[in-house]
Amino acid sequence: MRKSENNERGNKRDCAQSPGLSAPNTFWQSCCCMLLLVAGVNPALAGPEGPAFTLRRGDYTCELPGHALTTAGIAQPQEDFTIRQGSIYSTSAGRGTYLATGDEIVMTTGPKKGEKYKRVSENYLRKLTRDGGESNLRCIRKVLNNNG
Repeated sequence: MRKSENNERGNKRDCAQSPGLSAPNTFWQSCCCMLLLVAGVNPALAGPEGPAFTLRRGDYTCELPGHALTTAGIAQPQEDFTIRQGSIYSTSAGRGTYLATGDEIVMTTGPKKGEKYKRVSENYLRKLTRDGGESNLRCIRKVLNNNG
């Protein structure tokens, strides 16, 4: 059974003949979809590490571990950054972009280009060393209950 619809003039026509479903359009739409899939453009499967995500917006304050008897953390303000909308971050030196997949965040452009972080929790990142190991530097998103 084939569906029919009225065109602008009120004449009935077969839906299979509508421009959106014509063979040339379907062919090119299929080609474009295949190219995107082959190119790996799929936001839900951005990499082998896992699905892509964005960090929660806000100011991330970075620190090194302190001493139990004196300070909880030693501030490292030169490492601080702010997550803006989408995948944009900013520092006092400028703006850049990042890619977050699985539990890893990679700064792809801007002043922190090449730096990597591991997501420990929603508000807590650990900076990674060049060889992929965890460094002592931690960055914590300011929220209402931590003086933010």
